[in-house]
Amino acid sequence: MSAGRIRAERRGRRAERIAALWLRLKGYRILARRYRTPVGEIDLVVRRGRTLAFVEVKARARMSVALEAISARQRRRATQAARAYLGRHPPSPGMILRFDALILCPGRRPHHIVSAWEAQDTGLP
Repeated sequence: MSAGRIRAERRGRRAERIAALWLRLKGYRILARRYRTPVGEIDLVVRRGRTLAFVEVKARARMSVALEAISARQRRRATQAARAYLGRHPPSPGMILRFDALILCPGRRPHHIVSAWEAQDTGLP
């Protein structure tokens, strides 16, 4: 692995730790971190009440750049990983499922985007 890739990996892990802490402070329970499947990865799986959220974490210099980094391909892969998660951990009836984003920019508070994209945009039942 190249030195640049190692630095990026460290930044990503740090961003995910900060995001998890932020979400815990907002009352979410962390169910999984870096949930990896052969078809994709989910940075965080969190729950608060009847809501189960699959969270994509992005750390970039600017908010606009972070939002652009969540591509259609990445949303599809996160959706496939969410399906795999739900196959192993079936949700309770009436559970609300959603995809959130948590954006980290230097010198700013974390920005939690609830329902950053819709499940039907990606085909999740």
